[in-house]
Amino acid sequence: MSPIPTVTLNDGAWFPELGLGTYNLRGEEGIAAMAAAIQAGYRLLDTAVNYENEREVGEAVRRSGADRDTLIVASKIPGRHHGRQGAVDSIRGSLGMLGLDRIDLELIHWPNPSVGKYIDTWRGMIDAQQEGLVRSIGVSNFTEQMITELIEATGVVPAVNQVELHPYFPQEALRAFHAAHGIRTESWSPLAHRTELLTEQILQELAVVHDVTPTQVVLRWHTQLGSTPIPKSADPDRQRENADVFGFTLTDDQLAAISALERGRLWDGDPLTHEEM
Repeated sequence: MSPIPTVTLNDGAWFPELGLGTYNLRGEEGIAAMAAAIQAGYRLLDTAVNYENEREVGEAVRRSGADRDTLIVASKIPGRHHGRQGAVDSIRGSLGMLGLDRIDLELIHWPNPSVGKYIDTWRGMIDAQQEGLVRSIGVSNFTEQMITELIEATGVVPAVNQVELHPYFPQEALRAFHAAHGIRTESWSPLAHRTELLTEQILQELAVVHDVTPTQVVLRWHTQLGSTPIPKSADPDRQRENADVFGFTLTDDQLAAISALERGRLWDGDPLTHEEM
């Protein structure tokens, strides 16, 4: 497997074009799976307070033997920790669970609009970044309007917005907004799991054309759209397959054909119950 390429975020930090989702990777098996992924070449591990596995993520980083500066550890602030001081306290708690001296990317997991504290939470994340607790800051599941509010209130543009994105829900308008503001799109549920996506005829045909799997076709579609997918797998062979998507290129027509599968959002309600599916 060749190295996973990187891009530069709007704050100057580097960021992989593909990462590992860690939802439900817990205990010794989870640690072993994540350490194996790092050893196979993954450089982004995506966790969250709500995943209840930050301890395992930190241990996987240590067991992997990889140079800490070559890894991106990302975590997320839950809705119950919203507020300026709450955000800082949440980040400190995550650092304690991870056993690391910094978090490379911190996201607001969910805007929690009924509470309406996401701007104050963003201010707390800016504080934490200025303290050196986190390197980059961003959001998850935010709309264009919500991001605009953050920028207007603080002058700080999120580095990343992690959202539901897959061929059934390609999010063209939101991706265009991100591109216009230098925000990196990150895809949760990149394979639209628990659907028939991978059996779609166009994906089957393109897999044959490029001598890859339908999964690899979809993940390459993400990267060529300018999004970082974070597929989850505990299986070392599947991890390597998922990351081995940079040796072929989809044409513009092929990208458009995949995007034409659009149906709309799959996960209604609180997306936290569907993370990394």
